[in-house]
Amino acid sequence: MDFSTVAKKASSGLLFLTIALMALSFVQCTPKHQVTSSTTTLINPDKGLKDYYRDYFPIGVAVSMASLHGPDSALIVKEFNSVTPENDMKMGPIHPSENVYNWKNADEIVDFATSHHIKIRGHNLCWHNQEAAWMFKGPNGEPVTKELLLQRLKNHIFTVAGRYKGKIYAWDVVNEAVDDGDDTTQIYRKSNWYKICNGPDFIEAAFRYAHEADPDAKLYYNDYNSEHPVKREKIYKLLKKLIEDHVPIDGVGMQAHWKLNDPSPNDLRKALDEVTSLGLKVQFTEMDITIRLPKSTPAPGTAPAAGGAMPTPEAGYTPEVEAKQIAQYKMAFDIFRQYRHFITNVTFWNVSDRSSWLDWRGGGLTGGAAAGVNTPREVRKAYPLLFDENRQRKKAYWSVVNF
Repeated sequence: MDFSTVAKKASSGLLFLTIALMALSFVQCTPKHQVTSSTTTLINPDKGLKDYYRDYFPIGVAVSMASLHGPDSALIVKEFNSVTPENDMKMGPIHPSENVYNWKNADEIVDFATSHHIKIRGHNLCWHNQEAAWMFKGPNGEPVTKELLLQRLKNHIFTVAGRYKGKIYAWDVVNEAVDDGDDTTQIYRKSNWYKICNGPDFIEAAFRYAHEADPDAKLYYNDYNSEHPVKREKIYKLLKKLIEDHVPIDGVGMQAHWKLNDPSPNDLRKALDEVTSLGLKVQFTEMDITIRLPKSTPAPGTAPAAGGAMPTPEAGYTPEVEAKQIAQYKMAFDIFRQYRHFITNVTFWNVSDRSSWLDWRGGGLTGGAAAGVNTPREVRKAYPLLFDENRQRKKAYWSVVNF
């Protein structure tokens, strides 16, 4: 049809109606799982991410109390069929002292999810960050013994996992226990857990306790930078040892706090191939793709900025970075679908760009410490998610569902 002819002959009202009808006709003739190349056409506004991926894997989101009691709640119900408590089940917040448990927030999240028929991932049972400091002190204030520490860990896991038995289908049992350094002989992070146990025995113990507390729950080891070659091999060695020792573990959580150029498709595939070669499942547990650059290092002979701070580039959500983010999300989900038989969940860390833990993290963005209380409090917008600051679908959203 000649659009210029239509425009000349139709009144403004008729022109609008004509174009609208043509657009509707195009949508009806387009396969329901595709969008136009502009990624702006809503194929079916009633469908959410969970619906597009119904035949692949659940799509989840990390939630807080604010997201349950505000405008985010409707978006959560529409788009997602899995939730992870962002902070409210971590050891420090839920178990601040030996005989005190804070159940209110965790219970509300569980009740919200179950009332909307949404699956729940538990996060997490053992971590070096947001830990309960009292666990590492003996009865008289002296350093705790290994035996007492493991007993306290067991009591914690039995109490928390036991309370939600039958409601939480999967747990991040141990979080970020692998060392980040380039020394390939140093596999484990030198955390309080590692130091007091004089090794990684706490990892095996945590998985055995979790399995005893809830035999039906799926148990995951969760970490970041799982695609980076050195850390990938360290994680592989940990997993292989757990399997050889007949430790009850079902899979690996790859956090997926990613950047516009990291990971590469090759590194992501290698990480997936290594984990699945062990017979383990994979969940992408904390996904976001920041547009921000790491803090830069001054060139040799260049003085740092005033006060000793490094410059922090902030270009904003420009068309250039938007295009890179769209491409990175598309690459990731293209690969996820190819590994559909091994991937059992993909979860985004926060709901929309309106509020992301990365906005409050001003460091080098090396990963980890998601929503940790000790992260720097410098606001730099990261725009890392599929929904913008007004909770509207971004173009990156359509790159994920356009298959």
